[in-house]
Amino acid sequence: MRARALILLGAPGAGKGTQARGLAQHFGIAHISTGDILRHAVSARTPLGLAAQREMEAGHLVPDRIVNGLVRERLAQPDAARGFVLDGFPRTLAQARYLDRLLRAQGWGRPLVLNLRTDEDILRKRMTGRRTCPVCGEIYNIYFNPPQNDAMCDRECAKLIHRADDHEEVVGQRLAAYEAQTKPLIEYYSRRKLLHHIDGNGKPESVARELYSFLRDP
Repeated sequence: MRARALILLGAPGAGKGTQARGLAQHFGIAHISTGDILRHAVSARTPLGLAAQREMEAGHLVPDRIVNGLVRERLAQPDAARGFVLDGFPRTLAQARYLDRLLRAQGWGRPLVLNLRTDEDILRKRMTGRRTCPVCGEIYNIYFNPPQNDAMCDRECAKLIHRADDHEEVVGQRLAAYEAQTKPLIEYYSRRKLLHHIDGNGKPESVARELYSFLRDP
């Protein structure tokens, strides 16, 4: 795959993080996660990181001007020169328009946008079924990858944790918020003929194979 700017879209539970990391490793490009760069900026106490921390401590969402600045700084790092996959950005139309301007200014041109299209019932099972070992960090799913004992880690025999944001009510809220926020993005990139749908319903390895095959094609 030639060096290019990739954007990976997908609902919570679609596997964006897993697939973005796999793409980065497979093609030797940078994985740029807004969550990661935000945490790093806060930890490093950069000016943007401190500004983001103040917003979060006040209970506010981090505003676009800060998120945009963090992405701009990250794209300027040397490893991004070989190409990159954006995971978690853009989330809004305003961010998408800013990214368009930034990519043009940096000589990347138009991005390739990949949407992991996944059925809602599968998304719900992936999230509500997740269980995590507090000792080794192993992640199970009671529907797709269950432990031998529903409540215990196979390796550590520790009681598995069901995260608060993976409970049914919260999952429903997250999916509704994603639908409201991301549908305009899907339409925006689709109108510009930049959007390509990838079937996200399968196992991670089968989704990865489809992504790799698509990106290898001329």
